[in-house]
Amino acid sequence: MLQVTNIHKKYGSLEVLKGIDMSIAAGEVVSIVGASGAGKSTLLHILGTLDTADSGEVIFEGRNIAKLNATDMARFRNRHIGFIFQFHNLLPEFTALENASLPGLLAGRPEKEVKEQAENLLDMLGLTSRLHHKPSELSGGEQQRTAVARALINSPQIIFADEPSGNLDSKNAQELHDIFFRLRSEFNQTFVIVTHNEQLAEMADRTLVMKDGMIVQESHII
Repeated sequence: MLQVTNIHKKYGSLEVLKGIDMSIAAGEVVSIVGASGAGKSTLLHILGTLDTADSGEVIFEGRNIAKLNATDMARFRNRHIGFIFQFHNLLPEFTALENASLPGLLAGRPEKEVKEQAENLLDMLGLTSRLHHKPSELSGGEQQRTAVARALINSPQIIFADEPSGNLDSKNAQELHDIFFRLRSEFNQTFVIVTHNEQLAEMADRTLVMKDGMIVQESHII
């Protein structure tokens, strides 16, 4: 599904990525681990088209997305990619239903269709009674599950998650981890997850270890 070749990235004189090669298969859950400053989030943002590499290729199903212009890249991101972040980035003035619906509406899909799908996703994530609550009225776990629904609303082919459980207590973190693998089981959803959570990393099909801007180790689940 995703093939990355010789990705380099500098910020000023600081070389953050020093030649990354990796591939992600459809339906795979891959974790990326390493110390702070290793380049994990920078790599994730480049894979998810939130940032661009200085050199190298990011091939998504045969298409070099690094060569898209800004408009086409934004459209590609909206239709094919979902994001889940440590801090949920929910809009405070919108309800859970409205937040989950937003990417679908931005894609120009019919409002009725989007709202129905958002309700179904939130119901699947255990938020049936919280549809019309704003983020300030939701717990941390409920906010993060709303963010998961938002990431899924356009049926993306791949979801990138940056420390998704980093701001949750152990119970909510475990529930979120279980959701990821349920989504993979039911929908063949693909996940690339940057995490410091050892339990989540060990649950993944593969774990990539980054150090000083390079992938230095790869392990597979037994």
